[in-house]
Amino acid sequence: MAPKAQPKSEPAIAPDQGSDRVSRIREGVTTAILEHRLLPGTKLGEDEIGEIYGASRTLVRTALQQLAHEGIVAIEKNRGAFVARPTPADARQVFEARRLIEPSIVDHAIDAVSSDWLDRLQQHLAEEREAEQRGDARASVRLSGEFHRLVAEMSGHSIYAGFLKELIARSSLIILLYRRHDRPACGTSHHAEIVTAIRKKDKVQACALMLSHLREIEAELFLKESAADELRLADVLGA
Repeated sequence: MAPKAQPKSEPAIAPDQGSDRVSRIREGVTTAILEHRLLPGTKLGEDEIGEIYGASRTLVRTALQQLAHEGIVAIEKNRGAFVARPTPADARQVFEARRLIEPSIVDHAIDAVSSDWLDRLQQHLAEEREAEQRGDARASVRLSGEFHRLVAEMSGHSIYAGFLKELIARSSLIILLYRRHDRPACGTSHHAEIVTAIRKKDKVQACALMLSHLREIEAELFLKESAADELRLADVLGA
């Protein structure tokens, strides 16, 4: 009797290389979500992602599980991984959480304000305006989320910053599903007003502006169920 064929083992790679590939997959998927290139409900096939990033199924699965832990990906038994589809209830909870932590983030950011940080914020605002002027919707969406992450980084509060990074990715999915208009929901003018208040070290005004900004984003949402189209991953992540 012929011996049974043994299953092929995945090629061994150094731990650092594996960690780097997992990070690349996570960042690629997250950026595609932030730029609204990956739609809620999109199937995330392990083999296809592995081909795009030159990674084993084990590494792809690790990256998807990490994203699932953050609520960005949903993993369904016997079906695989999909870009998460937040419900209207999820949307309300995400923005409630952002309203709770982002004023505190601004408060801490003002305590840590420096000329270098103000220069970084001004440069970021310039990049947002340039994206708006050239009609680059994808860049505008990504930069809008990055503004909030930049303020969180400036605050020096690593716990809040970690929470907010997850909430921003979830917010991007929510905006994609439920926005009423095609224009960016997170306006550059609002960000400029927040930066002005930070520059003046006016905590009351800065926190009030951040709350108003978040409420306006949520008010622009039409919170009902929506359907997502199917996309080829190679067209999105391989771009």
